[in-house]
Amino acid sequence: MMLGDLSSGRDNNFNLIRFCAAFAVLVSHSFALAVGTPDAEPLYTTYGLTWGDIAVDVFFVTSGFLVTASLLNRRSAVAFVKARVLRIFPALWIMLAISVFGVGLAFTTWDAHAYLGAGATWRYLLKNALLFRGIEYRLPGLFQSNPASLKVNGSLWTLKPEVQMYVLLLALWLPLRKFLPYAVAGVAAVAGIVYLVHRNFSDELFEFPRLAFMFFTGASAYAFRDRIPLSRSAFGGLLCVAVLSALNRAAFFFALSLTLPYLLLYAAYTFKGFILSFNRLGDYSYGIYIYAFLVQQTIAHMVPGISIAALMASSAAVTLTLAVLSWHLVEKQALALKSWRLARRAAVPA
Repeated sequence: MMLGDLSSGRDNNFNLIRFCAAFAVLVSHSFALAVGTPDAEPLYTTYGLTWGDIAVDVFFVTSGFLVTASLLNRRSAVAFVKARVLRIFPALWIMLAISVFGVGLAFTTWDAHAYLGAGATWRYLLKNALLFRGIEYRLPGLFQSNPASLKVNGSLWTLKPEVQMYVLLLALWLPLRKFLPYAVAGVAAVAGIVYLVHRNFSDELFEFPRLAFMFFTGASAYAFRDRIPLSRSAFGGLLCVAVLSALNRAAFFFALSLTLPYLLLYAAYTFKGFILSFNRLGDYSYGIYIYAFLVQQTIAHMVPGISIAALMASSAAVTLTLAVLSWHLVEKQALALKSWRLARRAAVPA
């Protein structure tokens, strides 16, 4: 069975995969936000990367695959940009408003007048609302006594490169439509070489090439979907490689980077049955991702000395509630606007 035979339908497990990845980020951050250092996470001390790092890779492979599908199916730069804006920004803006005018006002050590009059407050709101000029992490007087005191919402850092990937993909598609498969594969290859060579000399994650490699590997998978077989034997073999490579730190990193995209896409399209019923619930992953860090910092502020396990459990419950509300009240409504103009035209008699 070729990937292209299955990717045309909506029966897939991407919602569940992203849901699990978003919770992996929450679990990963629980260590650092309760203790004050990522060294507290066992996976980090063993392999030099966290569950959150792996989850972000999952997000970018998935995003590259699905966003490329959106672009090639719409074949319109305007429709593509509209769809991306509606997916990213409405929920982000609501979360930022809650952060600044809800959590910020409630827990800042500054008085309300000084807090609202500070340039740093408005810089946090406006800079993060636009994403193009980077991410602002601090609000005046907020969470200064927390174990991890420097960031209000550290998870937002991935949103800027996410938007950059959209822009780069569109910039490739506009002049190279007929050659897009080879263009995205070329970007993935260059980014992968830069990233893997850098990793060979340093344990530091080289973020942009890493994320570009994951995103454009996903994009390449969609572009060449009719040539990629989804084979049980290939899946089993790559899974064994990834598992056995865990015996060696350097081998694990390289094996995971190279096998993750195929393993993810195989799981997304070939695991059937009851697991597909998760799609009826909705897509809560984005809400979990953008709220979890803020919720965890708030709980760590309210309960000084909270344990890792307690922070993990309490923040999971609050974050999931906010994510469900965000999906049904904001994200789902915003996504409905993508087809609003088409529906309006269809309602007008010829």
